[in-house]
Amino acid sequence: MPDFQQKATALLRRFYGYNTFRPLQLDIIATAACERRDCVVLMPTGGGKSICYQIPALLADRGVTIVVSPLIALMKDQVTALTANGIPAAAVNSMQSEEENRVILEQLYSGRVKILYISPERLLIEIDRWSSDLPVALFAIDEAHCISHWGHDFRPGYTQLSRIKALFPSVPVMALTATADRLTREDISHQLRLSDPRLFIGSFDRPNLSLRVITDPGKTRRINHICTLIDRYPSDSGIVYCLSRKMAEEMDRQLSAKGYRSTVYHAGLSVSERNIAQDSFINGDVQVVCATVAFGMGIDKSNIRWVVHNNMPRNIESYYQEIGRAGRDGSKAETVLFYSYGDIAMLQNFVDESGQKALNAEKLNRMKEYAEASLCRRRILLSYFNETMDHDCGNCDVCLNPPEHIDGTILVQKALSAIIRINGSAGIHMLIDILRGAGRQDLIQKGYHLIKTYGAGRDLSFAEWNTYISQMIQLGLIDIAYNESNHLKVTPYGSSILSSRSPVRLARFVPFEKRKTGRAKTVEENARTLNPAERLLESLKDVRLKLARKEQVPPYIIFTDKALLEMVRTEPVNIEEFARVEGVGERKTVRYWKPFVTAIRRHKGITEPLGSGLSHEETLLLLNSGYDIPAIAAAKNIKTSTVYNHIASLISSDRLTDFSAVITRDQYLRVMQTATAHPETLYERLTPEIPDGIIRIALAISDQLLRKKANE
Repeated sequence: MPDFQQKATALLRRFYGYNTFRPLQLDIIATAACERRDCVVLMPTGGGKSICYQIPALLADRGVTIVVSPLIALMKDQVTALTANGIPAAAVNSMQSEEENRVILEQLYSGRVKILYISPERLLIEIDRWSSDLPVALFAIDEAHCISHWGHDFRPGYTQLSRIKALFPSVPVMALTATADRLTREDISHQLRLSDPRLFIGSFDRPNLSLRVITDPGKTRRINHICTLIDRYPSDSGIVYCLSRKMAEEMDRQLSAKGYRSTVYHAGLSVSERNIAQDSFINGDVQVVCATVAFGMGIDKSNIRWVVHNNMPRNIESYYQEIGRAGRDGSKAETVLFYSYGDIAMLQNFVDESGQKALNAEKLNRMKEYAEASLCRRRILLSYFNETMDHDCGNCDVCLNPPEHIDGTILVQKALSAIIRINGSAGIHMLIDILRGAGRQDLIQKGYHLIKTYGAGRDLSFAEWNTYISQMIQLGLIDIAYNESNHLKVTPYGSSILSSRSPVRLARFVPFEKRKTGRAKTVEENARTLNPAERLLESLKDVRLKLARKEQVPPYIIFTDKALLEMVRTEPVNIEEFARVEGVGERKTVRYWKPFVTAIRRHKGITEPLGSGLSHEETLLLLNSGYDIPAIAAAKNIKTSTVYNHIASLISSDRLTDFSAVITRDQYLRVMQTATAHPETLYERLTPEIPDGIIRIALAISDQLLRKKANE
């Protein structure tokens, strides 16, 4: 195990730039790569599932790792990220021509592809042909909940994947998902015909995500709060989830009207429109996407800094998966849920029309309890996933702003009395207008202005009454009749409180923060308020954006925000220091160190040029990292002859003393024998047998040995 751990960690450092694995990752990798055993991996969104099958692919001496993925966007994103790190990966999907797919499939047999992404439907077409002669190291089934009849994303193609075990009984299968309860996990194992699989359940705690729930603050303040988030992270991204297509489109219109770069995404758009919206979001061309739950699956964008739910989701599983799309790089991110009883009514209709009414009703109730909680929200979330936490998180609204309580007895009496006097014939908005003495025409037509409690609460704002009535509902004093247009009714408990005039404690209303403007700040305005570290971060983001546009990839493919923050913290000023930054692998060091180090040196006021010979430094770095000559040439986009020249020069300057990776003992002795016997025709005699570069390296080694001997 120590040798395996050392090798796996070296690959993690080389290709991903990290020095340690996250919890469970190494155990999962060992199960697949060493024990060659089936396993089911349950990790939250952003928990590091992909590493669990990518490292085994790199550890395998032969054979390809087949990753079954449901979405083309996910395949494309993963392949782009892997190839950027120097890992030979490819995908077969319907967005490519059949000729492109054929070429990729042929490359599997030559070992030129280590990881292949493929849809379940296409796999079922190809798998019979593979079973006879294709060496497969591992099958990874991503989004494995799609295979289950219990899962919330049922997809028919997944249900036939049991053929994998029928045709490849000795190849380990790894099923991975972020959302699977006990029944779904068992169903996944059964459907895939897994053999005594090991179950790995990662922690669902994402401490970098702040959690906040805001009881319906009204349309204007919702928009203003979202604008605040966009302004807070002007060069990053966010998602606004809406319950309906119409709501998503309206939100997009409002944000665009305020000058923000916004787009909309929902299932009602054409494939082309959805692809354009998604690409704009991934590439950072827009700041926010207003979407239904159709958006997000397969998005691996690391710099999503916030997620807002404009409406309450129908269950905690969906909510957790959706907020999990923020902060995937481990840096801080914010999540906000706007909660209203109108949403409850709409969601209740969905439940009533569903095929599993009792189950979905319970899930909705648990979501409602979370939204109304006065306890640490993270502890509630984790308990839902059967994970305990013995302390409050300190990063949710309940922990950060514990409610101050007031005597709400008089407020309760006014509200309950009004409900009784109108015979429970109004919803929450009408009730508030009655209490505040509003002059609505429909209110007056119904005679509500004539009741004794009309205007009895005009000293409180609409937002205050909305908050207090919501608490009365949470306390069980008021019930919502969803089957009567969401009218409010006084419960038996509420009646007893009203008749006995028993005291009631309510959490004091806290005014919703107001924004001065809905206009996005200009770059100049932001720059004036940034401290030195923030200015450096913005400078590095600008470098990243320019590189991303030049290479036509999303910015986070170049480096994640977390890697940029590490650069800000460590301020590397040369290639060696840059190579040690967490999240920067060797290939990306060679490819990108100059523009980032130049920006850092400029920030620090270093005016000296970087100097010459740096290409040799890059070659030495890659060589010490285990790259062979062709791989170094490919990584640097130079000829192999140039790499040989670099190595010979490094040996001549005594900067390279271990030659085992570039020349064999037999090659060295052959060159030396020929050089002694035929020095004038050395190259002519050996070139057909040994490359010129190896000859130069052998001569450089000989000179180095002579120098050492002379100095002894």
